[in-house]
Amino acid sequence: MAGGSAIRGSRVGAGPMGEAERGEAAPRVHISFFCANGHETRPAFAAEAQVPEEWDCPRCGLPANMDSENPPPPPKITPYKTHLAYVKERRTDEQAKAILDEALQILRERRARGDVIY
Repeated sequence: MAGGSAIRGSRVGAGPMGEAERGEAAPRVHISFFCANGHETRPAFAAEAQVPEEWDCPRCGLPANMDSENPPPPPKITPYKTHLAYVKERRTDEQAKAILDEALQILRERRARGDVIY
């Protein structure tokens, strides 16, 4: 073992880190938030900060509030709509039939003229 003056387990510039070097920590308050799945989250806020009404649960992602007896309901998830579903919202069956008949008539006329149709 060469030289016993080495400081083991530390790095250059490392020293005792305490409140003397960092300054005093701001006063904090822990607030409980509850989600619909019964999870409790306790984030820390600065004492003078404005606390939000809702907070996202880190476990399940649902919204949470401070009322343990009445947590916010899960958000409504609208199902994926196909293009056909949107078209059916805009047009009636009769309108769709008229548009289809018109498109077929144009297609038949183009074929009769000998147009190349891909």
